[in-house]
Amino acid sequence: MSQILVIDDEVGIRELLSEILTDEGHDVATAENATTARAWRDERRPDLVLLDIWMPDTDGVTLLKEWAASGQLNMPVVMMSGHATIDTAVEATRIGAVGFLEKPIGMQKLLAAVKQGLERAPRTGAALTLAAFPRSPALKDLRKRLEQVAAKSRAVLLRAPAASIVELAARTLQPTGKAWIDIGHDSNPISLEVLAQAGGGVLYCGELAKLTRLQQKNLAFALDRLERHSLRLVAATTHDAVALAAQGWDEAVLDRLFDISIGLPSMAELKDDVPDLATHLLTQLVEAGEVPNRHLSVAAQNALRQHPWPEGYAQLRSVVKSLALAALEEEIGADEVQHLLNPGAAALPDIAPGLLPEMLALPLREAREMFEKLYFEHHLRIEGGSMTRLAEKTGLERTHLYRKLKDLGLRNASKENEE
Repeated sequence: MSQILVIDDEVGIRELLSEILTDEGHDVATAENATTARAWRDERRPDLVLLDIWMPDTDGVTLLKEWAASGQLNMPVVMMSGHATIDTAVEATRIGAVGFLEKPIGMQKLLAAVKQGLERAPRTGAALTLAAFPRSPALKDLRKRLEQVAAKSRAVLLRAPAASIVELAARTLQPTGKAWIDIGHDSNPISLEVLAQAGGGVLYCGELAKLTRLQQKNLAFALDRLERHSLRLVAATTHDAVALAAQGWDEAVLDRLFDISIGLPSMAELKDDVPDLATHLLTQLVEAGEVPNRHLSVAAQNALRQHPWPEGYAQLRSVVKSLALAALEEEIGADEVQHLLNPGAAALPDIAPGLLPEMLALPLREAREMFEKLYFEHHLRIEGGSMTRLAEKTGLERTHLYRKLKDLGLRNASKENEE
């Protein structure tokens, strides 16, 4: 028995399709709008989705794009509409829809589309892209700049700080269902056959300075043939052309690579976006079957936001995956984040070298106040500012806790999350 999700704002159509498909032996769920559909989809993965294009809150094509951007478009989707144009149908197909039904929908056409959709091999979840973050001004603007530059050039150079979001940015330029070839992971000469098979896809290099001489030649070989095979080259580096030339790069190739470039923000600049990045990465990993079903608590998200991420996006993804694999409960807590990122930190709360002797030299009252401030700062950070969890952790009644934090000059910190 297949699980089918029917999304349509017209109750009559939902009921009719549900009745027909239930009679055919399918398990049918319905949603009247994109909001309900998102919530349902976040909890489970259907075998097939019938998705109306015109809906009052969010249209079907936009919802399809959201699922594709977040790695959740790993089930066949058949679009439905009574007013859609050919361009709309083509766009939906480009994004990942497997079929299109024109309203009013005949029974035979419905059953044929459902049968064909269910017979398709399960889709693998697409990689995460910047399209998954429409609420972040920085990431939204970066996506627009990337698309503008890519519209004029098949080769795009990403000028990145050491801790950045190189792969996330590059994946944004990968068309749905097209090839992704990491030049830095191949030690064999690249051939015309490989380029032809990858037609329409992306050739990627995460750091030019790490390429071997053979890989540099592969990149130069591909650079001359991008147009012929409708390929795009997305390369990144933290170095300038002079430094790369000193490492043996062909200066003519460097001139072409550095002709059009775009700067990327560092993870420090994207600090407030880290919780959203981590949540989407976790969703992608769950959908791909790489980790069990897990979610990050608010406190865990805050703990991730406070980390400096010196190794950038790849480090964040690795940490999220490790947390999900090691978590004993469905919800990942702040303490698990702290234990992974700062092993042993919980045993001695943020006491810098030499501070303990300094405390011991103080009068008892001053030493106690210094320790209490360190103690509460430490647990406020671990608990993400949650007063409820802080009260439980410290064993203090909330009124007493508020007074204590105020006396220590930490009252403002306690207002961050007073649930």
